[in-house]
Amino acid sequence: MTDAQTETFRRSMALRFGDGPIPNLPPQGRHTLARMVARTSCRSFRSEGVDQAVLELLCAVALASPTKSDLQQRDIIIIRDSDLRTKLNALTEQDWVAQAPSFLIFCGNNRRQRQIHKWRRHPFVNDHLDAFFNTAVDAGIALSAFVTAAEAIGLGCCPVSTVRNCAAAVSDLLGLPEHVYPVAGLALGWPEAPDAEPAMRLPLRATVHVDRFSEHDLRDQVETYDQQRSERQPYAKIRGVDAFGDPSGPYTWSEDKSRQYARPERADFGRFVRDRGFSLE
Repeated sequence: MTDAQTETFRRSMALRFGDGPIPNLPPQGRHTLARMVARTSCRSFRSEGVDQAVLELLCAVALASPTKSDLQQRDIIIIRDSDLRTKLNALTEQDWVAQAPSFLIFCGNNRRQRQIHKWRRHPFVNDHLDAFFNTAVDAGIALSAFVTAAEAIGLGCCPVSTVRNCAAAVSDLLGLPEHVYPVAGLALGWPEAPDAEPAMRLPLRATVHVDRFSEHDLRDQVETYDQQRSERQPYAKIRGVDAFGDPSGPYTWSEDKSRQYARPERADFGRFVRDRGFSLE
């Protein structure tokens, strides 16, 4: 890695996590690590599409990622039909999603495991919360691996969690059977503009623990993070002014996130999951 690349990495780390100590890059994998630290979500794409063969290659790379006990309880649906895409775009209620050349849905799939039990004539005795949880984790791992692979070849990506706002409608459109459900969408394409500045994250000492969980000085750390982020990366829009009013001081990350979850969101998702055949006991 050149001196310029090393300096870019150090700037990205400092911007992401504040002014704490910056680890040195190891000789192996440094290009990948530097790229991952500097990554940003993309919501502005060029009009050209992404070749189907490229999408299938990225799916293969994503599905080579870790999976609980080799159960492989995650599937990817590439949306190609224009009418279906239009309906999914409307359900996400985010205009920028419609501008992405490609859209995929990552699903948790516990159905295949249950089918195998029937074929092999073994009882499926683990019909409880873990059956659902394992599929969600597997799908999340595959999504993360897909994003890393796509960005490595120059594509821009942005996960879309709002498919869970209307999980039943999305499932109907995709023909998802019992024990299969949408975890997240993914909009992707070739970026129209240069990468944006990496979004700041909480300091590592607030989220990385050694041996035991600790909340020592957590409030001070969050307040320091709030101040730094509001100065460097202020929000373009204040959430929930109608319900919570204008903030008396800077509009901070913690204010935004607490406003977001002060309103009901996906309160019916548990019922949806049970309707898909999962027991959450």
